Amino acid sequence: MNMLKVVIAPDSFKECITAKEAAVAIKEGFKRGYGSGGIQFDHIPMADGGEGTTQSLVDALEGTIYTATVTGPGGREVTAEYGISGDGGTAILEMAEASGISLVAIGERNPLTATTYGTGELIKAALDHGVDKIILGIGGSATNDGGAGMIQALGGALLKVDATEVERGGQALVELDRMDLSGMDRRLEDVDVVVACDVNNPLTGPEGASAIYGPQKGATPEMVVELDGALAHFGNKLEEASGKTIVNVPGAGAAGGLGAGLLGSVGARLEKGVDIALKETRFRERVEDADLVITGEGKIDGQTIYGKTPIGVAKAAKESGTSVIALCGICGDGYEKVYEHGIDAVFSLVPGPMDVNDAIANGKTYLADVARNVGLVYGMGKI
Repeated sequence: MNMLKVVIAPDSFKECITAKEAAVAIKEGFKRGYGSGGIQFDHIPMADGGEGTTQSLVDALEGTIYTATVTGPGGREVTAEYGISGDGGTAILEMAEASGISLVAIGERNPLTATTYGTGELIKAALDHGVDKIILGIGGSATNDGGAGMIQALGGALLKVDATEVERGGQALVELDRMDLSGMDRRLEDVDVVVACDVNNPLTGPEGASAIYGPQKGATPEMVVELDGALAHFGNKLEEASGKTIVNVPGAGAAGGLGAGLLGSVGARLEKGVDIALKETRFRERVEDADLVITGEGKIDGQTIYGKTPIGVAKAAKESGTSVIALCGICGDGYEKVYEHGIDAVFSLVPGPMDVNDAIANGKTYLADVARNVGLVYGMGKI
């Protein structure tokens, strides 16, 4: 009998288990069902640029997690994690670690003053490792400053008419008279900055950063108008300083306009998060001779087809004609849509009605159990 090759490439199951832990649980369960002999497993922890991207890619690239003390979105110091790949060449960061909305209590959220300064400090910490590539996930921001704080932390100057620095936060950007990028950290010139960005919003306007994402960060309708005007002014100054077209680029409005700041100040490339993970892990190469791919994440529903990990994995696997099974905590409304995008079957790991805390606490066990059932069914082909 030929050796069966199974590629296991899940995302994390949020608030439950990491992508690496999920891959191990799936492997152990599948072996119990299929039989432990005659199988070659390849674990490829995945991510789509959101929460958990750093841990997933660090695991996949056999890297190390580090910490840095940086300025949080509200000005207080926070401890942020970042990763360095096993070969030392790539840094993996999440802006949410330094400037994320989860770092600010609901009653204290204020997009007028929230800053991305800490994200710039986190980038500097990564540069200290001598990397030549930075992968930056920019989901979950608390900010609406266009990346102005990040630019300042990296050495750029945002000057008022009197040549003093503008204050941090989106509101103060209306006072910006001139931007000088000549003092930006020189190490950035030799670093490829790739941004995991899964939204297409421009910087300003009815579909821009302030209008679409400002309210969830605490912006009132009046604040949205003020912030949108400030970002429009900032965007014009950024285009003048960088010589690039930025304001209307899809993704410029991501993370409160951080996408724009990264495009203009460090020459970043915006890519879909799952595409970055597929490329960095050499997924297509590793799946070419696979018989089966097992992927998954916490919830699969009608929104999964819009750039989520299981679909990215499935589409890449189908390039080699490989079967794909997805495992998830919950099958939500419209999950059947994934069958039109490369996934052949979906299984929920919850064995029956239960408290959500029970489901989270026993996630590894339930995931292994459903993987065993998949192995049992797949093993029927041996009979």
